[in-house]
Amino acid sequence: MGEPDIDAAKKLVVRRMQGAVEVLQKELAGLRTGRASLGLLEPVMVDAYGAQMPITQVATLGIPEARMLTVQVWDKSQVKAVEKAILESGLGLNPAVDGQLLRIPIPILTEERRAELTKIAGRYTEEARVSVRNVRRHAMDDLKRQEKDGEISQDQHRDHGREIQDLTDSHIKKLDEILTKKETDIMQV
Repeated sequence: MGEPDIDAAKKLVVRRMQGAVEVLQKELAGLRTGRASLGLLEPVMVDAYGAQMPITQVATLGIPEARMLTVQVWDKSQVKAVEKAILESGLGLNPAVDGQLLRIPIPILTEERRAELTKIAGRYTEEARVSVRNVRRHAMDDLKRQEKDGEISQDQHRDHGREIQDLTDSHIKKLDEILTKKETDIMQV
């Protein structure tokens, strides 16, 4: 009798675990690998028009060459705010202003900086793993409660618990694959 609830619960578990994967991908996109990537600037917030706005809402981002980003600011009055936001972003980037266009060369990473970025990527991945495990824990607690309340049988509890564990394992594996790929990108000279 609790089957439709179980299917909805399973979809929620999948969506939450997938959310952790997507958050990790976004966070890792912001880590510099020595090559230009639009994902590098996407988290940058600009103090524009009296509010904090994503850089993509005040400018067009571009990659004219492998080690160069460009930011075409739409409103001339916002050029200084965009430049300041990039300088204060903690990304170690120094834009060169040319009218409403900012050219941002991507510096070559030192071996020390590469190792540091790899550690940061590992930390982001561990946070994502913890998120996936928390989703699993909440789902397992719900199954226990449903069995205790007589909504599902012991067999259903065991079967659905196994499914949740399989989902957890597959999402953790996906996170590890994403980390491995990012570490390879970071270490590549």
